[in-house]
Amino acid sequence: MRCAASLLLPLALLAGCRQEMTQQRKYETYEPAPLWPDGTSARPLPEGVVARGDLARLAAAAEPPPVTPALLARGQERFGIYCAPCHGPAGDGDGMIPRRGFPRPPSYHTSRLRAAPAAYFFDVISNGYGVMYSYAARVEPADRWAIIAYIRALQLSRGVELSAVPDARERLP
Repeated sequence: MRCAASLLLPLALLAGCRQEMTQQRKYETYEPAPLWPDGTSARPLPEGVVARGDLARLAAAAEPPPVTPALLARGQERFGIYCAPCHGPAGDGDGMIPRRGFPRPPSYHTSRLRAAPAAYFFDVISNGYGVMYSYAARVEPADRWAIIAYIRALQLSRGVELSAVPDARERLP
């Protein structure tokens, strides 16, 4: 038994010697690198490089989809998750966050925002505005369009007389 262990020990030690991939010399992130003329190890992307999935995201951001009940339902869900905490469930700017002392966002029912094009809302969701930060990393372009469709539905719901919606009266208790 002792003989076998004494033979296996050198073999185990020799097997562990070739670790070139895990113990290679490399630059850490943002480490100075005298190898390059600009002296930094962070290399710029080559011209014309497109990140995987960016072309599809750009195509989805270019044109709003047709408004359907499914799109409005998705927009209502996403609005409740991302927008209602500040803008409130009806878009009046009276969400829980402003009630806690943060700056109040504008109501979607002001004449300025009622007249704003859909692209304006898309830009604000994507890039932020005022104290609102960008939601581009959190909300996909298709969901941004769904939220905008729901905001438009909220805006339209404010100016409609009940007599213009006869089916709604039948469903009221």
